[in-house]
Amino acid sequence: MTKLLCTAALLALLATSAAAQPSDAALAARVDRVLAKTPLIDGHNDLPWAIRERFDGKMDKVDLARDTKALPAPAGDPPLMTDIGRLKAGRVGGQFWSVWIPADLKGPEAVQVTLEQIDIVRQMTQRWPQALEMAYTADDVVRIHKAGRVASLVGIEGGHQINDSLPALRQMYAAGARYMTLTHARNVAWADSATDNPRLDGLSPFGEQVVREMNWLGMLVDLSHVSEATMKDALRVAQAPAIFSHSGSRAVADHPRNVSDEILLLVKQNRGVVMANFAPGYASNEAARWASDRAAERTRGNAPPYAGNFIGQPEKAQAALEAWEKANPHPPVTLAMIADHIEHIAKVCGVDCVGIGSDFDGIPTTPAGLEGVDKFPGLFIELARRGWSDADLAKLAGGNVLRVMREAEAAAKRLQAARPASNATIAELDRPKR
Repeated sequence: MTKLLCTAALLALLATSAAAQPSDAALAARVDRVLAKTPLIDGHNDLPWAIRERFDGKMDKVDLARDTKALPAPAGDPPLMTDIGRLKAGRVGGQFWSVWIPADLKGPEAVQVTLEQIDIVRQMTQRWPQALEMAYTADDVVRIHKAGRVASLVGIEGGHQINDSLPALRQMYAAGARYMTLTHARNVAWADSATDNPRLDGLSPFGEQVVREMNWLGMLVDLSHVSEATMKDALRVAQAPAIFSHSGSRAVADHPRNVSDEILLLVKQNRGVVMANFAPGYASNEAARWASDRAAERTRGNAPPYAGNFIGQPEKAQAALEAWEKANPHPPVTLAMIADHIEHIAKVCGVDCVGIGSDFDGIPTTPAGLEGVDKFPGLFIELARRGWSDADLAKLAGGNVLRVMREAEAAAKRLQAARPASNATIAELDRPKR
């Protein structure tokens, strides 16, 4: 009898606990209220390059006012992940549009192509002014969000895009760029990348001057893609908060593109922000290993000029790769895994230093539940379910980024009052010592 009473009491307790849990509808309503007040600012979207690559940069070939999932995509690439309808459904209030260019573009060509990419962003806001508006300051973002439009900001994704020139950097800022990633996938002459063999062990003297000049301008220093040594050097030199526009936690997924706990503690001191990335290979150790194994399989099948099982036989090489993929399906990567990264960053660095950096339209696959810009609220619902308060959700959404922008703007005013723009050159600062 006693056992039956205990069982009944336990079942009643479980039923009461379940009833006390908020429903998904209630959580969604909470998230909707948060995102109505605080702009959701995504740190990284590669739509401008997708427009260039898929449609020759011609805006009349892509209508962002319509569902872009139906537009043609290159073989093996996913449909576009961004359009105005989905931005609204995702409650996006501010978007850093990446003006990425390939790392092998150098010199004046790199500068020109970067300006052309900035022009694509401007054309987007001109063609759809009812939905998109250029933003340059934190106050702009707040104003535009209140007006019901998406504040459109520009982020440069690689130091190679300024051609080792501080005047070019300043002109990029004048053209609208509000952050620059110090490197992309390869080293530049003055900074080491996370995915290249180290050459400088961080920043060169000119690289340090680039960081100082970005602070002087009010341009955010972006440390996604850079080596850990470069992160440390930049955070040491920085006179304003830095950002990671699209990076995860290395403790959760051990990829060199992610941020270690040691660096997270330095970011906390810097008052910066780490914006969690959605790329499956950075979100999951299993997905990263799968990508490495797939690359090896592709090399075995077709690796010119003189190796490969099917060299000169592209159809057979493709068939072999497809057979391998069928036998080795991609490991599942989910929205919950991205939430794990966010929670770890917040645990180590504090809830004041975490944000969102999707990498939409720059990644070949997405986590389940985060297939496009309309899916952002689901991530906030998951965190609300885990116990995040409305105030902390607001910080994650955009409050932290707005704070960092304001602090960078204030630092620029202070630094500009103290000195003029720098005329230093890489030849002067990085000259070998005798």
